[in-house]
Amino acid sequence: MPNPHLIFEVFTLFPEVFEPYLAISILQRARQRGLIEIRLYNIRDWAFDRHHVTDDEPYGGGGGMVMKPEPIFAAVEAVLGSPPTAPVILLSPQGRLFTQARARELALGAETDDRAADLAKPPAPRRLGLICGRYEGIDERVCEHLVTDELSIGDYVITGGELAALVVIDAVSRWIPGVLGDPDGAWDDSHASGLIEYPQYTRPLEFRGWSVPEILRSGDHGRIARWRREQSLLRTWQRRPDLLEKAPLSEADRKFLEQIRREAE
Repeated sequence: MPNPHLIFEVFTLFPEVFEPYLAISILQRARQRGLIEIRLYNIRDWAFDRHHVTDDEPYGGGGGMVMKPEPIFAAVEAVLGSPPTAPVILLSPQGRLFTQARARELALGAETDDRAADLAKPPAPRRLGLICGRYEGIDERVCEHLVTDELSIGDYVITGGELAALVVIDAVSRWIPGVLGDPDGAWDDSHASGLIEYPQYTRPLEFRGWSVPEILRSGDHGRIARWRREQSLLRTWQRRPDLLEKAPLSEADRKFLEQIRREAE
């Protein structure tokens, strides 16, 4: 089995959350083929008091409990070294927003918009540490002196970082060559090009009187590609116009957007 392109080192209080999702579908096949590896570590194993305590009351008062720094430092340094030799990411609602571009960067080691280069050159093997927070939060000394980045999957709060870590693992893994059946698959996903993905259809040809667009049955790959690009532009303009401000647009794209704007007036 080949060495994995990416090893996820996951530090959590609840490792049992992960396996049911990781044992199915695309991620299961990627693990079986040795493209990715996901190692789970229970932070409690590095809590050396008799009761394996990993949290305590916050200084200054207030509700909830705070995760203690000692077992987190001990767990991460035992696995990744002191100082850590790999990025250490804390899943936190205070982190910067996790995006498709960030997923690509974590998978391939650098931010790039070059599809051909990404497909031609497999990423170098890398390790990525993920810390899953719980309770009221994590002692700030972990954030200041151990963590290299903080990521949030959205502007809301969930019970723990485990679900967020699964989101990151899934999104990042899709960028590893060979994980998806289609080598262009990750590049065609919504947000990969800065736009929402075009509509997809499959059999039957007609369902309840609704037919698949004729152009998708034409066999003309040039026309299909243009149609898909225009549909992506249209959907983005309708649903997420804010994305158009940063999306890389050609002159043809701009002309198409101007046309639909005029038609909408």
